[in-house]
Amino acid sequence: MSARFGLRSILAALLALVGLILVGQGLYIHAKAALAQVLLERAFAQSLATGAPVKAWGWADTWPVARIEVPRLKQSAIALRGASGEALAFGPGHLDGTPQAGERGTAIYAAHRDTHFAFLKDVKAGDEIVVRRADGAAARFRVDGTRVVRWDASGLDPHAPGRNLALVTCWPFDATARGPLRYVVEAEAVDNAVDPAN
Repeated sequence: MSARFGLRSILAALLALVGLILVGQGLYIHAKAALAQVLLERAFAQSLATGAPVKAWGWADTWPVARIEVPRLKQSAIALRGASGEALAFGPGHLDGTPQAGERGTAIYAAHRDTHFAFLKDVKAGDEIVVRRADGAAARFRVDGTRVVRWDASGLDPHAPGRNLALVTCWPFDATARGPLRYVVEAEAVDNAVDPAN
């Protein structure tokens, strides 16, 4: 009887240890994402002040290019140049080959659904999105709608007419594994001009 109890105790301890490791990894990902945004805010502020790109840490292969804000939700995130896996670990990425927010075409930003773009599930048609660029200019957008698409069939065109914005993340929001679906928030510029730097 005691050998059986000992084996159960060992198994219970191993399961508890595995659970703690998994919880720790989840907390680490969210803590890293939150800390990165603090460092990116500082670098973005320096970029606004100096007019030059500023890396948030020495070994970074990217730098802050914009702050994306959804005023109704009181949510914001600093976006980085490019959407490499490394960049997306720290913040939303501005996809290469797409225009800056407020310029002609569709500016596309992507981020993870469980960290920086978790709030997209609460964005609604009619919401305002403000994108302040590193050059100090700001572009205001109104959300037209949301849709779910396959990753390879989004229909997003960086050269589309008008001044548009697309925020993209994985779908569904509560999934734990990667999948082929993406959630897209689409918005159109409120006016034809980009507000100049303050």
